[in-house]
Amino acid sequence: MEMIGSFVFDVIAMLVTLGILVTFHEYGHFWVARKCGVKVEKFSIGFGKPLLRWRGKKKVFGSTTKLSTETQTADFDNDEEEGTEFVIAALPLGGYVKMLGEQDSDIPENQKQFAFNHKTLSQRAAIVAAGPAANFLLAILLYWVMFMNGVSDFAPIVGNIENTSLAGFAGMEYGDEIIAVDNKETRTWQEVRKQLLDRLGESGDLQMTLLKAGSTQTQEITIPLQSWLLGATEPDVVNSLGMTPVFMDIPPRIGELVSGGRALAAGFEKGDLVLAADEQLVTSWEEWIGVIRENPEKNLSISVDRRGQVVDLILRPGIRMDESNNPELDSQGRTQGYIGAGVELPVLAEDMIRDIQFSPVAAFGEAVSETWENSIFVLVAIKKMIIGLMSVNNISGPITIAKIAGDSASDGLEYFIGFLAILSISLGVMNLLPIPVLDGGHLFYYAIEAVTRKPLPEYVQEMGMRFGLLIIAGIMIIAFYNDINRLF
Repeated sequence: MEMIGSFVFDVIAMLVTLGILVTFHEYGHFWVARKCGVKVEKFSIGFGKPLLRWRGKKKVFGSTTKLSTETQTADFDNDEEEGTEFVIAALPLGGYVKMLGEQDSDIPENQKQFAFNHKTLSQRAAIVAAGPAANFLLAILLYWVMFMNGVSDFAPIVGNIENTSLAGFAGMEYGDEIIAVDNKETRTWQEVRKQLLDRLGESGDLQMTLLKAGSTQTQEITIPLQSWLLGATEPDVVNSLGMTPVFMDIPPRIGELVSGGRALAAGFEKGDLVLAADEQLVTSWEEWIGVIRENPEKNLSISVDRRGQVVDLILRPGIRMDESNNPELDSQGRTQGYIGAGVELPVLAEDMIRDIQFSPVAAFGEAVSETWENSIFVLVAIKKMIIGLMSVNNISGPITIAKIAGDSASDGLEYFIGFLAILSISLGVMNLLPIPVLDGGHLFYYAIEAVTRKPLPEYVQEMGMRFGLLIIAGIMIIAFYNDINRLF
């Protein structure tokens, strides 16, 4: 039942997310079209069978012609009895704005002044560009609200370092704070990850500036990269360097104990710090979880530190069961151990949390900067996928979007706003790519028209549209394939 509830929540979060993004995008086209005097016949959110539809009021459009207002009104009223038809359709994976003259060239003489294809080149380009522009404006608005309200994240302080890792060889140590990556200031772990993601698939030197633990001294280190994480799916850019954020270094200390569980039966007490299992040292809660999961129904000799005294216990993990009371299997089809004990989370020092907040004016500047940087990041990621430096397995479809939307909504408004902003940026950038069918493809045609002083022949545009549809269909197939692979 819990799984069904989670699925429903994820779907609702996805519908809200896509609904907001698509509405803003299409409203951009709609608003500029109306300002340019174009008659909008239909405004649809989603495709397929209409679930809800209504008519807007009749609209007297502005016009760049010298016709009088009376003439415009009379001509328009003679042809249209109702205003724009607004539709919410069944398939919420996009939307469209249908304008007079956008597809039909046979327009009555008294309606040509309201037709899209009879507007100037600059007006048509403005209408097409308005959709992606609306997505960028939405991202700026969301970031502006987020930065004014304030964002919180963990300080980029390093925890455990693997001695033989890239970070270890470079001289990074426990407690170092990463204050810059490639000369870009990093105030939080999120900013560190963002800078590291920029280097995916690349070769060359990664520069880091560290603030040494307990001092004001800084250290510059260089980490050589060689086709770093080339082709990796969902890469963990921090752990791959051999370092762990200090807030993730959770000691294996027992917290809550489940009544009737194996841990309580073995004699564990709240506050016990696990030292070893079968004479193998256990240094983190993650390691302890691994020991438990890998040893269902096997006796383990456990040593714990209990208020300064070493206590030896015999623990026999049970088998983790699912909601249907069947054994819960891992990805290899094996049963997993379970002891009925939770972790005692350490209390983090105040300086471990970074609260970043700006005044309204400063927040707007930060919002514009964040939108610009993330737009460049999306473009670079697309380029790396095309040339093979990043795996196309990182392309996500509606299933993954639903999962991330649900998770971010569960984590709080700040996380959901951030997710909505980056998705809006991605939609804006993708739509500006010079692929026929997309807005960028139309703008590419208009650029050619501006140079040649005449539109491309219709058969060339038709061929381009077919090619564009083929590309989009291919991307969608990859996205759905990746979604299904992530489920299994």
